[in-house]
Amino acid sequence: MTTLRKVMAALLIFGVIAGLAIPLEAAVKTQYVPDTDPEDSDGDGDPFNDHVLIHMAAGDGFANMADGKLQYIFGFTDVTGVPDGMIIMHAMVGADWPSPTIRLREGQKLYLNLTNVGMMVRPDLFDPHTIHWHGFPQAAPIFDGVPDASVSINMGSTLTYYYNVVEPGTFIWHCHVEATEHMQMGMLGQLYVEPRQNMLPDGTDLNGFTHHTGYKYAYNDGDGSTYYDVDYPIQIESFDPAFHDASLTVQPLPFAMMDDKYPMLNGRGYPDTTKPYPLMNTASDEGWPDRESQKIDALIEAVQGQKVLLRISSLSTTENFTLTVAGIPMRVVGKGARLLRGPNGEDLSYMTNSVTLGGGEAKDVILDTTDVPVGTYVLYSTNLNALSNNTEDFGGMMTEIVISAP
Repeated sequence: MTTLRKVMAALLIFGVIAGLAIPLEAAVKTQYVPDTDPEDSDGDGDPFNDHVLIHMAAGDGFANMADGKLQYIFGFTDVTGVPDGMIIMHAMVGADWPSPTIRLREGQKLYLNLTNVGMMVRPDLFDPHTIHWHGFPQAAPIFDGVPDASVSINMGSTLTYYYNVVEPGTFIWHCHVEATEHMQMGMLGQLYVEPRQNMLPDGTDLNGFTHHTGYKYAYNDGDGSTYYDVDYPIQIESFDPAFHDASLTVQPLPFAMMDDKYPMLNGRGYPDTTKPYPLMNTASDEGWPDRESQKIDALIEAVQGQKVLLRISSLSTTENFTLTVAGIPMRVVGKGARLLRGPNGEDLSYMTNSVTLGGGEAKDVILDTTDVPVGTYVLYSTNLNALSNNTEDFGGMMTEIVISAP
């Protein structure tokens, strides 16, 4: 079956290219407008670096769960800098889980190219793909990624999304075509925007808080209340192995019976969450080359006294999850990419010992380690069924917070 699929995939690619009567290197065309205007829109002091080019490829691939099980996935991979003529060959069976994290600064203008390289493991699938920047105010519906009101990208095609990055905060991005299926299969990632307040001149007074070069904030708070030293995006996801196996073996997809048995943080179950390096898959079990497919860990590290910003988001397609940590104060300062402030500037941030998120939600949480003893702490889900890697106990939605001495 695997050999037949490879032959079908090769014939499919050849047929598409030959049918279009164009050479392979002409099949991908990226777009980008260099920054030539003298305006420093992101406030970093350089007026000619405000335009950002990112190139993502959408396709399929494989990732291993923490108990070793190989799962077939759909996903994105970052091909920025790869020559156009090499994109399709480079990204075949190259999906990352989760999708690459996108980091931006308020004021930048993003040109995000998306190329659909096709499903090489399932050449019978001709699924189009999109990018939906969840929670962001789009300049035009065509860039929103919802297929009902925008453009979907067919296999072999490329579309350039344009975003004028006008708001800071923690966001999410994912494919919006057949959203339940494509998101369950892995087409989702993290995206956050740093505020212009980070770029204020040294010594700026923020209502009694003195800003210094290098200081970082979650939002343009005006008073330093969202100051932090280190930040970590933490994304909640989960997989249903039966659904993924059905996709690989060309079986009817069990939407109504979807039951996620692999709860994860940043695409990994514990203890893989704490391994600070990319993880190789074992795609060779299915006859494809092994490759790094899980590149984002969830290990949180800080020096005693530092403030840690956790950019927590959830793209679970099945249920709500609650995260908690014992022994470290938590303050929620933002929700849904918005600073928690009232209409008259009231501070609506709050202290808590846990946060609950449903699919599509994001919260910004600051951990203050000032009076926290040096040691290792655990960030974990209070959903007891989420603390396992399928049938393997002591895993799942859990990671470590390591506080070291100054």
